[in-house]
Amino acid sequence: MRLVSAEDVRAAATRIHGHVVRTPLTAGPSTGRPFLLKPESLQPTGAFKLRGATNAVARLNDTQRERGVVTHSSGNHGLALAHAAARQGVACTVVVPEGAPRVKVDRIGAMGARVVTVPPAERLSATEDLVERELLAFVPPFDDARVIAGQGTVGLEVLEESPEVTTVVVPVGGGGLASGVATVARAVSPRRVRVVGVEPELAADAAQSLREGHMVTWEPELTHRTMADGVRVCLSESTFAHLSARLDEIVTVTEEEIAHAVGALAHGSRLVAEPSGALAAAALLSGRIDTVPGRPEATVAVVSGGNIDPALFTSLVGAGRDSVPG
Repeated sequence: MRLVSAEDVRAAATRIHGHVVRTPLTAGPSTGRPFLLKPESLQPTGAFKLRGATNAVARLNDTQRERGVVTHSSGNHGLALAHAAARQGVACTVVVPEGAPRVKVDRIGAMGARVVTVPPAERLSATEDLVERELLAFVPPFDDARVIAGQGTVGLEVLEESPEVTTVVVPVGGGGLASGVATVARAVSPRRVRVVGVEPELAADAAQSLREGHMVTWEPELTHRTMADGVRVCLSESTFAHLSARLDEIVTVTEEEIAHAVGALAHGSRLVAEPSGALAAAALLSGRIDTVPGRPEATVAVVSGGNIDPALFTSLVGAGRDSVPG
């Protein structure tokens, strides 16, 4: 299996330039564990997924553009593909699992995409059926070299914006973001930059897979226990290969630590983060990953998304008000 290269990521950066936001590094919450944040929640679609989707659409051939694209997604990738396709004049269909956050599903439809809702266990088969019947071009959420290369541009920007960085912390769901960032860290930085992935304890298939040295798939009944809906998916063979070769470490966090991080990012950094987007910050705030005293620029946590249900956000932010410094 060919792994994505740093050259692939650089080429993606050129393709997506002007179509995505180059998100700035900002200060993390004021605690005894200093770190910076890479707020991908500031993208037009509210998540890093826009990078990979934009790169994938840019690489379609003329026939694929005429027929349109399709994907399956709980929200962020679907919204990203709908946005990227709309900007480039390509029709888009998104297969959404039942129970996906309404705020995400509504935005996908508002972007002009066709939304097809199915039970969680059927979203891949439903997508395959659309590919066969309508000859649509499939753009997977993470199991795709074009998508992984696009997500890797997050890592390129981190290395450029913080030359002193030694640790980059990223959420892990399907593994596309972690695969891309780890690829860049291994190949581009003139010195060793550690990349650490973070999963919820209740959806820790990647941690188990990497620990055991082979792919382990968790059923939806297990992964849907976590509030972090964006990482309820499991690795693919491709992302497992990337992470096995390039990710330095993976840790897990509890639901309580995720909830606390959402509140801390809101109160301490004035950022809206969905539970999935707060995973990296949760690992740092809980002390599961060390930081460097007095050097926030040495550690960067990627806030992968901010598309959260308003009621859940209000609940988490209100509950954490008294426990967040500052």
